[in-house]
Amino acid sequence: MTENGNARTSRRTLLLAAGSAGVAALAAACSAPSATRGAAGRPQAPVSPPGTAAGTATGASTPACVLTTESGEGPYYLDLDRVRSDITEGRDGVPFRLDLTLLRASAGCQPVAGAAIDVWHADPSGTYSSGKDTFLRGTQLTDAAGRCTFRTIVPGWYRGLAPHIHFKVRPDRHTETSSQLFFPEKLLARVYELQPYARRPAPAHPNTRDSRYRDSGAAMTLTPSPDAAGYRAAFTVGID
Repeated sequence: MTENGNARTSRRTLLLAAGSAGVAALAAACSAPSATRGAAGRPQAPVSPPGTAAGTATGASTPACVLTTESGEGPYYLDLDRVRSDITEGRDGVPFRLDLTLLRASAGCQPVAGAAIDVWHADPSGTYSSGKDTFLRGTQLTDAAGRCTFRTIVPGWYRGLAPHIHFKVRPDRHTETSSQLFFPEKLLARVYELQPYARRPAPAHPNTRDSRYRDSGAAMTLTPSPDAAGYRAAFTVGID
């Protein structure tokens, strides 16, 4: 099952009431030099193929605090409450580690502990799990530093949309927000030459054909680094 390319999305920030002036003020007040950034101002890192020497591990210092761009969650979110870090369930693909940090921008960029973060994405064939299947879906609770880690694979592509990882943040029982994380096209080009991705020809430019990527891709694109046989990336999610 693939995601509906006509699903409507939004460029609203997670802080819906702040407006552009509020977003700018919070980003300016909270930002600080760091190797890990949230929705804006992340340093760009070169993309190297798996198997090369790994760079410095990301996420070691306190991230800058900016508000994260919100977008639609897509039609295939399943509220499974499967609390686990490894979500592969044996699916083949290039390994990918995603380190997330959740900060509350309206509280001086303090970490949010005990929040549920769900992630889900397509496998190398562009298929999502559905029904009783649960591959490439899972939930983690943030620790005292607002951090959690998912071990998965680089997602595959499907028609009309940029390859992405969905995530949903649930800091309490009454609040939730959703968005997507994208990948650099240079990395995708390398990965999609490998099996099992190479079983079908990938589009030459999988990102720029997607209106969601054109709207918010600059803010929501990861900067992966080599990690053993795969990659890893860190991202800071800023909420109100």
